[in-house]
Formats: sequence, structure tokens, C-alpha cells
Amino acid sequence: MDNDQFDATLLRSALERAALHGWRRTTVVDAAREAGLSLDTARKRFGCKTMLLLTLGRLADEAALVEDGSEGSVREKLFDMIMRRLDVFQQYREGVRAVLRAVPLDPPLALLLGGATMESMKWLADAAGLDTAGLAGVVRLQALLGVWTLTLRAWDRDDSQDMGLTMAALDQALDRAARFTGLAPVTPQSPAGTAPDAGTDPMVDLPLEPSA
Repeated sequence: MDNDQFDATLLRSALERAALHGWRRTTVVDAAREAGLSLDTARKRFGCKTMLLLTLGRLADEAALVEDGSEGSVREKLFDMIMRRLDVFQQYREGVRAVLRAVPLDPPLALLLGGATMESMKWLADAAGLDTAGLAGVVRLQALLGVWTLTLRAWDRDDSQDMGLTMAALDQALDRAARFTGLAPVTPQSPAGTAPDAGTDPMVDLPLEPSA
């Protein structure tokens, strides 16, 4: 078993235990024993159980950032990437929901996951071509974090197989973000001494608003 297989097996075991017993009562030792994994290797790779959640976030980001060669607006790309991220969460649905219940009661965990989630949003924004430069870029990133948060809450309540309610919530959140912050794409710099095209509107591309 290579490291990736080991990590995936341990992560699934931990989140299955969290679904049954709660995240606070889940330990790396119990998850490793239940999965028949080496405790020594588990200790080397996961010094604390929070690292399992960071692994989940990394797997979700990797799925979101897969480039399939398709074209689309910034909004369309963000929609697809956020849904691909949630597709990974869906594989561990009840365990992730148990983590969401634990986060408000654990400030250090909330702080750590909040920082990791913001980093994930920065990756998604850059991959989608969203302009994150300057103060306006900071506002857009905060808006994207808000989009993710609202969508995650909808996913938590969405028991449908096709995640229809989640997709509807994501659509509405992206629309709201565009109206209030302008989730504008990166635009090429105009050559020196040349005025930008008066007919170009940086918001046209977007007809467009704590982890785990």
C-alpha cells in the first residue's frame, strides 16, 4: 500500500467513525485500528487528526482543479470547480457533516480550517481567471469565501441524490457576489498610452455573491 492509498483508507475510516461517534470522539488510533493500518505509519503521517481534514481539503482541491480543456466564463468555471470540490465531500458526506457540527465548538479547529479554506478559494479564483489583485481582489476573495460558505450550508441540508438544492444555492450565491463585488475576470493590461476599449465591461464575463 503506497502513501496515497494509506491516507485515503485512514481518512475514510476516520470520517466513518466521525459519522457514528462524532468528530470529537474520533482518534487517529481508533481509525487506524479499525482500518487494519499500521499505528506507526499513521503516527508518522498524521501527528494529529486535524491533518486528516487538511488531507480531505487537498483531495477536494485536486478534484476541483482538474483541467478538462473546456472553455467558459469565470462564473461557469467557479461553479464547476466548487461543485467538483463538493463531489469529494459527498463521498464522505456523514463524516463531513459531523465535522461541521464540531467546528463551532472548537475555535482552534475553526481558525485552522478557515485559513485552509481561504487558501483553497485563492487557488480556485486564480484557476478560474478571477482578478484578485489589489483591494478589489481582496473583496472578491472574501465574496468567493462567502459563496463557498453559503453553498456548503446548503449542501449540509441537501439530502437529494443530484444535489439540486446545492446547485441552486451556488447559482444564487454567485449571482449575489457579482452584484455586490463584481467577480471580474483578469483583463489584459492596455499597451502604454492606449486607452482601454470603451465598450469593454469587466463584469460582462460574469453575468452574475467557518472546515473542511
